[in-house]
Amino acid sequence: MQHEEQVRLLKVLIQQLDDGVNADAGGLRRAPASTYTSPELLEREWASFFKGHAQIIGMSGELPGPNTFLTLNDFGIPILATRGKDGRFRAFLNSCRHRGVMVEKERHGKRATFSCPFHAWTYSSAGELVAIPMAEHFGAIDKSCHGLIELPAEEAYGFLIVHPDPKGMIDTEKLFEGYADDLVSWKWQDLVFGGETSYDMNLNWKLALDTFGETYHFKRLHKNTLAEFFYGDVLGYDDHGRNHRMILCLKGIDTLRGRSESQWDIRIGGFPVYYFFPNVVVNVGATGVTLVRAYPDPGNPGRSISHLTFMFDKAALEADPENVRLRAEGFGNVVEAEDYATAVTTQTALNAGIQESVIFGRNEPPLHHYHNTYRTALGMDALPLIKG
Repeated sequence: MQHEEQVRLLKVLIQQLDDGVNADAGGLRRAPASTYTSPELLEREWASFFKGHAQIIGMSGELPGPNTFLTLNDFGIPILATRGKDGRFRAFLNSCRHRGVMVEKERHGKRATFSCPFHAWTYSSAGELVAIPMAEHFGAIDKSCHGLIELPAEEAYGFLIVHPDPKGMIDTEKLFEGYADDLVSWKWQDLVFGGETSYDMNLNWKLALDTFGETYHFKRLHKNTLAEFFYGDVLGYDDHGRNHRMILCLKGIDTLRGRSESQWDIRIGGFPVYYFFPNVVVNVGATGVTLVRAYPDPGNPGRSISHLTFMFDKAALEADPENVRLRAEGFGNVVEAEDYATAVTTQTALNAGIQESVIFGRNEPPLHHYHNTYRTALGMDALPLIKG
């Protein structure tokens, strides 16, 4: 994020603190309970937002060098992502062209070739079929036509992006609309992978993302955890197209008062949070970022899996690795034990079918934005603004 923008955003937070105000959406919106419980809606979301949309699958530092790989199966397609000996990021269907067996089961690793455990057909990190055991017994196969099935893949701003449809298109301009300047200056391609965790919980995938959409709950739900470091009821907010950016307010902002603006750093007084459509949240801290990816269970609107990936500044990790990792672990624990655990109770109540709607307040503009973003993308009417 450019320094001038950091100063502007910090001034917004300071003004809110001084005036005792918060970000204001200008009114309320009511979202039907079916947003979180409808199997029919989930079916449309799965087809449009996951099977039919480019996906951020991780960050550049998860493939730190030539012949490194990662695997995933979060949106119905087993994927093998590699960085070849040429340094290029590629993605493939994780399936042998012989009988369809996955050629790699480890989550992360380093390997120059991938060998199917069934019959040992072997592929390079560029997806080429390089060996068939007992080829003279098997029959005539043109190796050049039987490499791993490649998927559209791009690396941009430190993110790894894959389209699950071999004929799909990746539009990074649209994917990161509004925030390219920020992302260029952050240089997240230099971050180091520091670990990951996953939460498989009984809550709708959008309900999981809702927990990252406001600071109204900080003084209440997080009174013994995050509220020690953050001012609640203060929020810098803007949106561009399908994406938005929040700036949470750290109590460290008080140390900036009276200091030259040339010394201001957004990560001292603020905590940027980016939302990238449809399912990614990036939390920006002083020592790195936490990437959150939320995925639905396509067969159950009341279940989702969230993956948290911790990426660190190399210098911060080398200077105090234990403290850096503990901070990341603490953040993940708060998400699971406080945010998500509370959202599970929401899901339980809405599943009962008695409460007809939930309310998004004036002080929760990110919730207004991305719920109407989802609805508009599916051709649904936007939730109307209720003045008051």
